[in-house]
Parts: sequence; C-alpha cells; structure tokens
Amino acid sequence: MGGALRAWQFWALASAAFAALTAILAKLGVAGVHSDFATFVRTVVILFVTAGIMAVSGGWQAPSSVSARTYLFLLLSGAATGASWLCYFRALQLGDAARVAPLDKLSVVLVALFGVLLLGERLSAWNWLGVALIAAGAVLVAWRG
Repeated sequence: MGGALRAWQFWALASAAFAALTAILAKLGVAGVHSDFATFVRTVVILFVTAGIMAVSGGWQAPSSVSARTYLFLLLSGAATGASWLCYFRALQLGDAARVAPLDKLSVVLVALFGVLLLGERLSAWNWLGVALIAAGAVLVAWRG
C-alpha cells in the first residue's frame, strides 16, 4: 500500500465523503418506510460489505484471539452505533438532511470532550478553538432562521 493509503488523514477524509453520501442516500431511502426498518436494511448491507472486505483483505481473525475486554468495548460500541443510527434515521425522516447532518456532527465536539475527560487526551488552545468553531458551525447550519 502506498503512503497515502496508510495515512489516517486519507481514511478520515474518505469517511467524511461516505458519511455525506450516507446522509443524502438515507434521506431518500427513509421516504415511505419506518426509520427503524431503514436502519435494519442498512445494517444488513454493512454486514455483507464488511464480510466481503474481510474476505478480500484477509482481515478475519480467530474469535478466540480477542480478549474479553476488547469484546466488551466492541459490544458497547456496537450498541452505541445502533442507537446513533436509529436516532439519525428518525431525524432524517423528520428533518432536512442539510440540517440533520451538521447536528449529528456535533459528535466531533463530544468526542473531543470525551477524549480529554475519559481517555486523558490533550488538546491545545488551537484545537479547542477548532472544536468551538465546529460546534458553532453545526448550530448555525442547523438553525432555521
């Protein structure tokens, strides 16, 4: 793999691009169906896509090689992801994608706070300014004025 494909920045930007597509496609997809059913369909698709990627990349590993602590946090993360998706799809069903997605991205602000408070990460004054600007931007985009 080339250097660019190993850089976390590449993958983070790719994630942002796919998340943007997700918002638009999901907004179109929740029309006429219950938001929970839409989340279920999305989850099944993700299961098959991830299984295909693991088959091609060789990413599978023996389940016994994973510690109980890792499983605990992965299960909790999965539950949080499911709750997030259910809320997101319901919000998309009720609101404009251009307003729902920015509020959803307040997760960036929360991750910064949780990272500092729970993981002991450190952010500089410039980093905190960026976090504040993200929060302000998300609220301004979502504001119906």
